Amino acid sequence: MDSLQSQNEKKAGALDPFRRAIVRGLGVLLPPLLTVVIILWAWNTVANYLLVPAESTARRILLSEHEKYIVGRDQVPANQVSKGRVLIQGVPYRQTGDGNFIPAVHYDEALQYAGLSPLPNSAEGVYRLYVDRKYLPRYIVIPIFLCVFLLTLYLLGKFLAAGVGRFFWTGFERGITRLPLVRNVYSSVKQVTDFMFSEREIEYTRVVAIEYPRKGLWQIAFVTGESLLDVATAANEPVITVFLPCSPMPLTGYTAIVKRSETIDLNITMEQALQFIVSCGVVLPPQQLAQSLARQSAVHPALPSLEL
Repeated sequence: MDSLQSQNEKKAGALDPFRRAIVRGLGVLLPPLLTVVIILWAWNTVANYLLVPAESTARRILLSEHEKYIVGRDQVPANQVSKGRVLIQGVPYRQTGDGNFIPAVHYDEALQYAGLSPLPNSAEGVYRLYVDRKYLPRYIVIPIFLCVFLLTLYLLGKFLAAGVGRFFWTGFERGITRLPLVRNVYSSVKQVTDFMFSEREIEYTRVVAIEYPRKGLWQIAFVTGESLLDVATAANEPVITVFLPCSPMPLTGYTAIVKRSETIDLNITMEQALQFIVSCGVVLPPQQLAQSLARQSAVHPALPSLEL
């Protein structure tokens, strides 16, 4: 029995370097990987709900303008057509797969854009290819969209900061709050956005630690303000409201009411707390790491000190 246990311990000891290398590689890979995941999630949200609709609207407008050049096959006598080509009011036209005609200059450009792929059979399909490749390639659409998006945000912020903008926005919110179902969703979303983008930094940069979900397990929380009077009366001491973010997406989490005496103020900033949460605890605040190493050196003076 003892020999079997010693063999198992030897096998476990042999795997320790491999296990430590895996954990070290995970610690290096996880922060940039999570950063990429969060950036892609934000970009996909903006692209799906703003970029794609704007691109579709621009495509419809451009197609409606170009489809005016389409000439129906019933409008051109058959004896004037030669090898799919015809002159209409002195302008050369070419015939598409559905028998209609479009200007030869547009047809030739669409043929170049298609490359080795066959052209669509309909004149509308040819113009869709023409518009997508000439006017709506992503290397043109995305920079223009970002510029327009940032400019719109800037102008909207300036407009709402003015007296007239605040008047119209107050009227809009007053109308929203009168809708039975929409007002509940809107008020909840507005509270979250006001919390995330409010310019009052002092109230929301207090980071604490609480024991949750049970004693002995600590979790980082953000203080959002004072809590309900009835809860404070029942607890017979001051209470506060905190937001408990989840890893690796700190925008999701829980709202809890805790006793003020059961919280520990942490010597870290809001940004450092977010880095700690997003990295699942891999990225420690520098001052916390320095304090931990100092205590470790005090307990074990023989251990070599680590350079930060």
